[in-house]
Amino acid sequence: MLRLTLILPVLLLTLLVGNPAVSADFQKGLDAYGRGEFATALKEFRPLAKQGHAIALHNLGVMYAKGQGVPRNHKTAATWYARAAEKGDVSAQFSLGWMYDKGVGVPQNGKIAVKWYTLAAEQGYAIAQETLGAMYAFGRGVPKDYVKAYKWGELAAAKGYGRAARLRDMVAAMMTPSQVETAQDLARECVKKNYKGC
Repeated sequence: MLRLTLILPVLLLTLLVGNPAVSADFQKGLDAYGRGEFATALKEFRPLAKQGHAIALHNLGVMYAKGQGVPRNHKTAATWYARAAEKGDVSAQFSLGWMYDKGVGVPQNGKIAVKWYTLAAEQGYAIAQETLGAMYAFGRGVPKDYVKAYKWGELAAAKGYGRAARLRDMVAAMMTPSQVETAQDLARECVKKNYKGC
């Protein structure tokens, strides 16, 4: 029994020290990133990302997109963003949508951009809501639909996102009063559903 009580702590210590996921410290990575110490941030984020930590995955995407501590590589950034986006990281969903919208690091594809913008917008992310509204207003990746454009613009404007109010007002000028009323009703319903299925 005494032998087991000595072996168990040594075994646990060996596992903890040898396991990079346990050694990695997300806050330490964030602090290092904030100080511009990108090598340290990478050292902390990579093992966490390998374990599927969504924000660490997103942060690696940012670092590759900006060339912080690594050579700038938009294709690699898109890969990290995609992994984070699949885990529901709202910033990664928006960033990946933007990359598909603009064709940065991935082939330009409005339909895929709309998919990612929608996922972020349905989490209440105002910039994604406004951008999705613009996609509907201009028919990029989706058929032009002023009612949906107004709805998403209204939702983002209600959160104080200034550009969204301009978008909403621009499309309102091209809509009938009945369409505006429908869009306002849809926006209210969307808020009641906490943006899910909007």
